[in-house]
Amino acid sequence: MLSISQIQDEIIDEFSQFDDWMDKYALLIDLGNSLVPIDDKYKVPQNVIEGCQSRVWLTAELDGDRRIIYQAESDAILVKGIVALLLRVFSGRTPDEILNADLYFVEKIGLREHLSPTRSNGLLSMIKQIKLYALAFKSKMG
Repeated sequence: MLSISQIQDEIIDEFSQFDDWMDKYALLIDLGNSLVPIDDKYKVPQNVIEGCQSRVWLTAELDGDRRIIYQAESDAILVKGIVALLLRVFSGRTPDEILNADLYFVEKIGLREHLSPTRSNGLLSMIKQIKLYALAFKSKMG
């Protein structure tokens, strides 16, 4: 399994193939379209991430190998692409890997500077919620 840093490097490579931000947005939209929809039973208010302009639902569970499996979805097409990237980086990781990760791909692909302030806040809220789940599972595991 690739490390979190290796996955981020892959994402950076994929985005570096495009100079034009319209092409990068198209890639994000494609990634969002490939995101597996979550079951409607998870689309409940307690799974909605606060601080996002659009609706984003995030849920997490611990698998038998003590790795966190995240599922998420958004009602906004561009945000779905961002969600897909975050899941690719964080899902299937241990709580420690998630909590210790240096998340640098967002800056490197230029995403942060191309998001509106409310979308940037939403991205930070998603990352915060992913790390809160990791913290909760870590404390449960002892």
